[in-house]
Amino acid sequence: MRSLLFFSCFLLLLTACKPKPDLQGFPVDKWKADKGGCQGVRQTLVPDFKKIRQILKGTTSNDFVEIFGKPDINQIADRNEEYYVYFLETGPHCEDITKRSEAASVAIRFSSVGLASEITFQQGTPVK
Repeated sequence: MRSLLFFSCFLLLLTACKPKPDLQGFPVDKWKADKGGCQGVRQTLVPDFKKIRQILKGTTSNDFVEIFGKPDINQIADRNEEYYVYFLETGPHCEDITKRSEAASVAIRFSSVGLASEITFQQGTPVK
C-alpha cells in the first residue's frame, strides 16, 4: 500500500514539474478566437499545428486547455482515456454543437494519467 502511495505521489510530482511546451511562435490567440473553426482561421493554422504536434505530446490535459482553450468536444474513451476534439473548419456544429459534424478536426488523445499521447487529424470525431 505504501509503495502505491509513493508511486502515485512520485508520478504527480513528475508531471507537475514539466514545463509547458515551446510552441515556436504558434498563434494560440488566433486558435482560441476561432471557436469550432467556424471562422476558418484554424484551417489556415493546420500546417503550423502539424509542425508542433510532436512537441505537444506529453502535455497535460490541463495545460492543453490553458494553451488552446476549451475543446469543442470532449470524449471519454476506454481505460479512462479521453479525447479533446477541435474542429478546423465550418460545419453543422457551428449552428448547434450537439449536431454531428464531419468537418475536419484534430483529436488529442490523453492517457489515463492525463498526458497527450496521440494527435490525429480526421473528418468528424475519432471513432471510439
